[in-house]
Order: sequence, then structure tokens, then C-alpha cells
Amino acid sequence: MASFTKLNGFVENLAEKVFNLGSDALVIAITNTAPGSESTPPTGATSTAILANLTQITYTNLSSRSVTTSSSAQSGGTYNLVLTDLVLTASGAVGPMRYFYLYDDTAASDQLIGYWDYGSSISLATGETVTVDFSASTVQLA
Repeated sequence: MASFTKLNGFVENLAEKVFNLGSDALVIAITNTAPGSESTPPTGATSTAILANLTQITYTNLSSRSVTTSSSAQSGGTYNLVLTDLVLTASGAVGPMRYFYLYDDTAASDQLIGYWDYGSSISLATGETVTVDFSASTVQLA
């Protein structure tokens, strides 16, 4: 999967106490629609960086999109949020899909954090999987 694109709205929301990344429920939202007002270019207004601004795919045939936090800590003034890779499995046709957004499901408006662009649209058939490969440090603040 491609590298992570942090949304500028995330930075403001973090500074204004919208998130507690160590304990909030983080989830993946999936869309086949190119980033728009929620992330243009990814500098969209903070108020538009919310889940409601995404046109999501249908999740009926897809496994859980909940993300597991491996660690959320700072050391030497650098904070790292580390997430466990998420394997999504289809139990029927899923897609097409291309953009995988990380959002905070605990936050009042389901604020978006950032996204990964798969590079091209994909679809899954029964039993097929796609892995959301979180790097060693999904979010790093120094």
C-alpha cells in the first residue's frame, strides 16, 4: 500500500483536543472516490475533514475495519502511534475501492486523520484479502 497522507485538519484537531490517539477507537473507511473537499490537496479546511464527506463503499461483505493500536507513546520528545496491520477479508464481492482513510470513531464528527491511496481501483471476490499496511510509525510527531 502507498504511503500515508496526513490531513491538515488532523493537526488542528489534535492541537484542540479532539483526539486521544492512545485510547480512541480508530477505524478504516474505504472509498473509490478521489480525495476532495475533505483533503484538497490535502489541506482542506478542518471542518471538512470528517467521515460524512466521504462516499464510502458498501461494507456488507467485508470483515471488521476496526484498527488495533500497538502503542501510543513518546520518547525523547517524539510521539509515535503504531498500529497493527489490518487484513480485510471479503465474504462476497467488495469494491471497487482505492482510498483507505483512517478516522477517529470516538470523536464527535468521526474526524479523518489521513489516507492511503492504493494506486488503482481494486475489487475483492469471496475469500480474497487486502492488507492495510501501517508503517512502523503511522503517525509521528516530533
